[in-house]
Amino acid sequence: MTMAQAMVIQGRRITDGEIALIRDLMAKNQDWGRTRLSEELCRCWNWRNAQGRIKDMAARSLLLKLERRGCIELPARQRPSSNHFRNRCVPAVEPAAEPIRSDLSALRPLSADLVAPRSDNSQLFKGLLGRYHYLGHRNTVGENLRYLIRDRHGRLVACALFGSAAWKCADRDRFLGWDRACRERNLQALTNNTRFLILPWVEVPHLASHVLGLIARRIRDDWQGKYAHPVHALETFVDRSRFKGTCYRAANWMRLGATQGRTRNDRDRRIQAPVKDVYLYPLIPEFRRELCAPACSRTEGRAGR
Repeated sequence: MTMAQAMVIQGRRITDGEIALIRDLMAKNQDWGRTRLSEELCRCWNWRNAQGRIKDMAARSLLLKLERRGCIELPARQRPSSNHFRNRCVPAVEPAAEPIRSDLSALRPLSADLVAPRSDNSQLFKGLLGRYHYLGHRNTVGENLRYLIRDRHGRLVACALFGSAAWKCADRDRFLGWDRACRERNLQALTNNTRFLILPWVEVPHLASHVLGLIARRIRDDWQGKYAHPVHALETFVDRSRFKGTCYRAANWMRLGATQGRTRNDRDRRIQAPVKDVYLYPLIPEFRRELCAPACSRTEGRAGR
């Protein structure tokens, strides 16, 4: 690989110098496992999130991708992958005894509860997605928020996951006015609704769009509270072979176009995927200005539309 062929992985530009540094760390510290290597690499690069914590999970993902591309050879695993184990061991969740069929007014007000890591709600969240979402559940790398939605009686009706935005999307980038440098600089101020599930025993007209609106009104404050920076817009990708995107349009999300049948991380044009419609929801009126700023705002912003 030459400088002209530098890769961008996990949002970092990786050149010959970075590859040499990783190889040197492994050669000089042959007793290190993959976890220690990823942690020390973060410290060498001063790769940290807005709260000052090292981004060791992102570094671990970067190292695995470099190995798959033949750029490095990682030390053998010292124990089974914990991510792989967690992705396979999703707890089972039984459906509700009675279907929920009513007007939306009978369920309001709804509550959207943030799911804390390693909590009972976390296990419940994983179980619901693992059993009832067509894409299943996988652990997320990077910044993310998870919500469980309950009705006025405390009954679960939905869950939603927001994580890292797609690295590149032509129609979205064109709409926002992003060139490559601007996208790389400000991508963390955009979040992707990667999972959205209305539980299969819940049949309530207009519930899905109402839930999307409920989350949109609070997610900016929630993101600020957890990661010390706001997000300015939401995105999602709707598989048009399965869904029409009705709830997103009803919640005033904008359809920007469609994907080209590639996955969100496929930069080598090798992976075929279903064509998906691209939707975006601005959280503040000045979303374009903030997403195209020389540097993302680090101050707490006003949540809302």
